[in-house]
Amino acid sequence: MGASENPIGPMPRCTTFPSATELHSAKSTHRLNQIDRVRASGIGDHIPLPQLVVCGDQSSGKSSVLQGITGIPFPRKDGLCTRFATEIILRHDSTKEQVCATVIPHDSRSEIEKQDICRYRRELHDFEQLPIVIEEAIKLMQLRGAEGVNKGPSFSADILRIEVVGKTGLHLTIVDLPGLISVSNDEQTEEDVEIVSDLVNTYLESSRTIILAVVQANNDIANQGIIQRARKFDPQGQRTVGIITKPDLINHGTEGRIAALARNEDTTKLKLGFFLLKNPSPLDLDTGLGADERRRRELAFFAASPWKEQHLDPGRVGADALSAFLQNLLDAHIERELPKVRREVEALLAQTEQDLEAMGQERSNVGHLRMFLTSFSMKFMGLTQAALDGNYLELERDLSTKDDLLDVSYRLRAQSHILNGGFSENLRLHGQKRSFIGKHAQPMKDEKNIGSKQAEFDSWIREVYTRTRGRELPGNYNHLLLAELFQELSSPWESIARKHVGEVNDLVQRFVSKVLDKIVSEESVRAELHQYVSDELERRAQEAEKELGKILADERREPMTYNHYYTDNIQKSRQCSMRNSVQATMKDVISKDWGGVVHLTNTEYDRNELLDSLGKRVVVDMDAQACEEARVGLEAYYKVARKTFADNVCRQVVERHILSKLPHIFSPTVVIGFSDEDLVRVASEPQIRKERRQRLAKLAQGLGESLRGLRK
Repeated sequence: MGASENPIGPMPRCTTFPSATELHSAKSTHRLNQIDRVRASGIGDHIPLPQLVVCGDQSSGKSSVLQGITGIPFPRKDGLCTRFATEIILRHDSTKEQVCATVIPHDSRSEIEKQDICRYRRELHDFEQLPIVIEEAIKLMQLRGAEGVNKGPSFSADILRIEVVGKTGLHLTIVDLPGLISVSNDEQTEEDVEIVSDLVNTYLESSRTIILAVVQANNDIANQGIIQRARKFDPQGQRTVGIITKPDLINHGTEGRIAALARNEDTTKLKLGFFLLKNPSPLDLDTGLGADERRRRELAFFAASPWKEQHLDPGRVGADALSAFLQNLLDAHIERELPKVRREVEALLAQTEQDLEAMGQERSNVGHLRMFLTSFSMKFMGLTQAALDGNYLELERDLSTKDDLLDVSYRLRAQSHILNGGFSENLRLHGQKRSFIGKHAQPMKDEKNIGSKQAEFDSWIREVYTRTRGRELPGNYNHLLLAELFQELSSPWESIARKHVGEVNDLVQRFVSKVLDKIVSEESVRAELHQYVSDELERRAQEAEKELGKILADERREPMTYNHYYTDNIQKSRQCSMRNSVQATMKDVISKDWGGVVHLTNTEYDRNELLDSLGKRVVVDMDAQACEEARVGLEAYYKVARKTFADNVCRQVVERHILSKLPHIFSPTVVIGFSDEDLVRVASEPQIRKERRQRLAKLAQGLGESLRGLRK
């Protein structure tokens, strides 16, 4: 409102005080306004901003100091001005006069609370309305003691902002903090003590805060809480200004000690030095002491004995000197810190926008939910297909970290080859219940007592031969013999195959879990998809088990093969057996009938004599002959069947039911088939996530506006 419409009355500072040289340039005003707008947008909760903060112990005279600096007559009634931070903005403007009060909610407030608090705005006709504003702020913040509020905190992290525009003579922003409580009492609990302490610490710990430490001259300076706290956060005293109050209450004769402190010559030294102020007396306040009269009385007090003998620096005495100093200090401080603030706003904005992008689009209806899941299903399908195809470059681009190569667990095809190869080798080494050890078989290198093992193997074949004999003639064997021999010999196959299928299922489960963890950042959605995919994998695993059961059942049937490898092996075994038999018989004939030396001529007589000698020593055991034939057939068939079984398990079980269908367990087609209930259950956005999205969006908006303002 304009001054002509609603005159405010006396401005905080008298109109005769400011001169042209004391008023700051348009640039300074612009800088201050930039920071104020950033603070008003709530960015100060995320990025420390350059600011002047008045703090001190309770009853240290803070209110008088603030009135001396700003000209605002803060009410002295207990509990009104000490329960939250108060931000005072002074802007000199000779064309209008306006006083406006608003409340800035702390970032910890809920969105609903923030909206309610931000709606508060009151324009003051005069400063006599200030107590009303403070009472309204207390009620708005729901502090204990407000109307209808008997519980809860007495202090708040929200900020009351009072903006004064007019002939103030200053361009200044200053924050008043609640006074530090030394001891709890009936009205101020231990919790209140901690809340105030934490609130003050929050402001003081920022390296961009200029600390205006108010100390009482009539108390030991070194022991006052604000000095101790300032030393904690500003150990070198580089951003602390000491303000000494109540010099009229010290004992007579101690003026020299206070003067030394004011000259920064005492043991407590600050780089920015001290200022000495005289507070108005209670009588002065009751009589409505004006700003001009206060200024006159303050200067007269220090110009009289015993203070005039202390050789005080006039630039360090009185509220006017302090105001001028703070004006220049804040201007230089903002000019120095503003580029850093701008860079931090840019960095936080980039991070916030990145976080928002990572959250994806808002999902407010079923269509959004379906699109949301479809995007994940496309990623999942593409990555799993690439893993099956061995396209590891694509996987590395999407799944590997910046500094690490693609995790081996993502190389699904390579890992499945390793498992399949291990399965085949395991079958070769451990798939037979008994080892082939005979005249024509290759015994294991580490096998001992080969003869004993051979006899044991032959005995087993003869035993099975005996119990499977049918109506076949001697020297022949029943077709059931080979079936029983093979089934017992290959009995370890089932456990080996089931173990292999289980290992492949585990491999796929780990792969799918890692892919979902990579592509789905939202925990609740990821958990639902994990459950869905796990159920699908379990169903595929059951199908694989059924397929394996069919293959195992086929192996329990009578042997069957059309593989020429079987007949080739039979022929080779028979030739080998015949050769070995002839060699053994020849050795015996030559040794016994020919005196160890044989000399054959190409005559019919010699040939007939040799054949007669061989014939006498060839004794055919028809049962042994049948067992040997069965043995040869078993060995040849086992090799063919083992290789076929390994291929069938890898192709028909692992590939058909587990690997090849993997990209389709969560594909866009699957998402299209989801019911609305499924979509809501899997992809709906939790309330806490909605609130986080709103906070990020609001923060991004505030940061964007702040950055645009800071760049002007």
